[in-house]
Amino acid sequence: MGCNNWLSCFTGSNNSPGNLAATEEIATNNLRVFSYNTLRSATLNFHPANKIGGGGFGVVYKGTLRDGTTQVAIKTLSAESKQGTDEFKAEIRLIANTRHPNLVQLIGCCVEDGHRILVYEYLENNSLATALLGSKGKHRAMDWPTRVAICLGTATGLAFLHEEVEPSIVHRDIKASNILLDANLQPKIGDFGLAKLFPDNVTHVSTRVAGTMGYLAPEYAQLGKLTKKADVYSYGVLLLEIVSGRSSSKAAFGEELLVLVEWV
Repeated sequence: MGCNNWLSCFTGSNNSPGNLAATEEIATNNLRVFSYNTLRSATLNFHPANKIGGGGFGVVYKGTLRDGTTQVAIKTLSAESKQGTDEFKAEIRLIANTRHPNLVQLIGCCVEDGHRILVYEYLENNSLATALLGSKGKHRAMDWPTRVAICLGTATGLAFLHEEVEPSIVHRDIKASNILLDANLQPKIGDFGLAKLFPDNVTHVSTRVAGTMGYLAPEYAQLGKLTKKADVYSYGVLLLEIVSGRSSSKAAFGEELLVLVEWV
């Protein structure tokens, strides 16, 4: 039994040809393939105390690998979400061989029975949303040089995706919670589940609207025509957040104003 597209092999069980095909293909992409038991052990059976993030497509846990020193971020995909499975495939396909100092590095994955798990480098200072905007009551003071460095680093990573990767990648969900910070507060763009390939010979891609309210470019939100400018608009909103210290979420302003741009 074989697969024309390795992504279609993900429905196999642990010992099925489908899983073996997926494992072999992933290995060629220089990614580590982890067993479910290894990742369960790394997170102390996915203990709630190790939870560091989450969203509509799954939960992210902090884990320590068996060497006792290597810390990783383990993103578990929600089994109930078909769209989440598509996201899982997209993340691996788009960033398996993409490396840049301002992109979160994908280390490996787990494709075993019904489990779909991504393993990323662990970043000590969590997300920009937590560090700067006070998510869950936790935030830190940032001086202006640090904020400028975060702006420039994020822009550098985004320019790499748009101008240096072939074909280009449009992220589609640039926002504070997807900008992660390492021990030195260097920013790294993460979560490529909504990303789209963008060939040079096209002016736009017509697609379903995806992303986060408050960060969506108006022309993309209204017409569904995706260009690189959609990421640039989202980055502009992110700049406003970094400068003002205000979140773009609707909850931050109530019903009278819809987005940070209107507030400004």
